[in-house]
Amino acid sequence: MQDVVILGSGPAGLTAAIYTGRANKSTIVLAGASLGGQTGEIAKLENYPGWAGSGMELIQFMKKQAESFGAKIEFASATDIKFNEDKTFTVICDNGKTIDTKTVILATGAMARRLEIAGAREFFGKGVSYCATCDGFFYSGRDVLVYGGGNAALNDALYLADVAKSVRIVYRKSEFFRAEAVLRDRVAEKENIECIYNTELKSISQKPDSEKLIATTTTGDEIECDGIFVAIGHEANTDYLSESIKRDDMGRIIPESLPKGMFVAGDVHSNIKMQIATAVGTGCSAGMDAIAYLNSKD
Repeated sequence: MQDVVILGSGPAGLTAAIYTGRANKSTIVLAGASLGGQTGEIAKLENYPGWAGSGMELIQFMKKQAESFGAKIEFASATDIKFNEDKTFTVICDNGKTIDTKTVILATGAMARRLEIAGAREFFGKGVSYCATCDGFFYSGRDVLVYGGGNAALNDALYLADVAKSVRIVYRKSEFFRAEAVLRDRVAEKENIECIYNTELKSISQKPDSEKLIATTTTGDEIECDGIFVAIGHEANTDYLSESIKRDDMGRIIPESLPKGMFVAGDVHSNIKMQIATAVGTGCSAGMDAIAYLNSKD
């Protein structure tokens, strides 16, 4: 019987693990298929106080710190959580393992929202990507398109501008209302970034006798490119939870709906800003709440 099982290995989950580990609570972190969640994909992290490296470097530092206090990291994901009569939990993992635990911290974060237009699924992994830092390398010296207009889209465009020959951003509004001013200014300064406003993608197809893609817009334009990077928001990773756990319209967990002994942190938590700083803060709170709950049972 574990004291704490933490689902997710992003900043929220690893922060919670640091706190529960330091409190001498046996802690397992289910990291998923890869470490770090969205933070691990950030090439250059600028808005987390006190850190100037990449997102993965920060995650590796947090992981090492959590492990130094006894937390164990396992690369598996939860597929179900059972509520036991004795007020404990059983976490069922995708590797066939089950873990009995006194408390659970949900820190599974969010994933990129998929584009639902003709060709988006067909060409996923064949020119359509949801991770610029993962796949940008393959488009060195080539022409790419970024679809979206928030911070994520502009960050992707700036990263790709240093790799690709040209970057075109397609956005449905007349300007980047949702993005930070510093990112808007940097995009404007990049000579190889072109912004196409007031339109959306309608379909994706392949140019005949070529590996190039054709992105058709709602205004009827056809944009030829080598790759399309989609950044249109995120959806919470909560499919493994029962319907008794209430979510908001983004699928994020409403804490008040959780049973005693279960806590939530990070981007999967409703009503918080989806930032690393807030993920760390809620990870701290969830870890401390789990410790207090465990101590009350001793």
